[in-house]
Amino acid sequence: MTECLPELLHELQDLDEFVQLRRDIHRHPELAFAEFRTAELVAERLRAWGYEVETGVGGTGVVGRLRRGCGGRRLGLRADMDALPIREASGKPHASVHDGVMHACGHDGHTAMLLAAARHIARRARIDGTLELIFQPAEEGGAGARRMIDEGLFERHPCDAIFAMHNMPGIASGRLVLREGPAMASSDYATVTLSGVGGHGAMPQHARDPLVAASSIVMALQTIVSRNVDPLATGVITVGALHAGQANNVIAQQAVMEISVRSLDPAVRELLRRRLHELVEAQARSFEVDARIDWREGYSVLVNDAAQTEFARVVATELLGPDRVEPRGPALTGSEDFAFMLERVPGSYLLIGNGRGGGDAPACMVHNPGYDFNDDILAVGAAFWIHLAERFLQPADARGREA
Repeated sequence: MTECLPELLHELQDLDEFVQLRRDIHRHPELAFAEFRTAELVAERLRAWGYEVETGVGGTGVVGRLRRGCGGRRLGLRADMDALPIREASGKPHASVHDGVMHACGHDGHTAMLLAAARHIARRARIDGTLELIFQPAEEGGAGARRMIDEGLFERHPCDAIFAMHNMPGIASGRLVLREGPAMASSDYATVTLSGVGGHGAMPQHARDPLVAASSIVMALQTIVSRNVDPLATGVITVGALHAGQANNVIAQQAVMEISVRSLDPAVRELLRRRLHELVEAQARSFEVDARIDWREGYSVLVNDAAQTEFARVVATELLGPDRVEPRGPALTGSEDFAFMLERVPGSYLLIGNGRGGGDAPACMVHNPGYDFNDDILAVGAAFWIHLAERFLQPADARGREA
């Protein structure tokens, strides 16, 4: 089968239609659960290529199903569709026409890559089984994956394995990076509200200052990772915002802290939650202020199945050769709601390099106003999805010959 792969990659170099499609999606970004135009665009093309299409899954999600032959294997491939509330500053001709909204994470590219693969598979691929293409809304904090699951995604579209891919600036263009086991962190959030007694800045003895308590808590929180978490494990606690008071001679009545908490292990995740509560409450008592903690559980640890990650590595190596495949990349402390899908179905989440940048300038990272998806990697991403589908859903006689 591998002798056909150079031909596949060469054929997919001519993807101008999908480059233009990607740029059209980029020009018209839509936030979480508002991806109406993008979902309609996806659904129209899938139907035109012969897919059975279900829309409105998880709000604005789209699932395209392609059945071929009588094989019983079922494969899921997922792409995310939503944009971010960021004002674009890329200067590109296809920059966002919606002020304050842009595709700053490359979901436009993920959608275009999977659509390019979808057309090729429908027209030319030899598969025996069922392919489920999942175009997901609201990955950026909206937990669109969980909503799709809650609304019966895997009951109506069961999968034996599921895969997803994300671009990553700073990695060579088109290089594929895999990792088995925990690959991306959980993400939880806490709002801590400290209530004291306000007063005149010249007479602090008559007040109970929540800002002083908050300042102490900010520093004390750093000891949770440094003194409670195993040094060989990973934990992150970030106080991203602290709001209190407006004048230099007034002691505020209240201080509010916004905190994010991340880990790569469920046990560490629970340890961070427990110690944060204990430390905040104890520190607040020591300053004679009241503390209220609003804890919000976010995304789970993303754990890649070992067998499916190895399968993806074999597919990637057959496609690109070992020099363009990293079989065990580093874990990331960012979060991804594909984790919820992997809790239900074995699979793997991999990275595709978006490019290293030019000259001495580093690559523009995602979630940056200047970011743009690298259209040069569309062919590699689409080819990977095509080859993965052909290998996973290959006819039984082909599997027998390989065995």
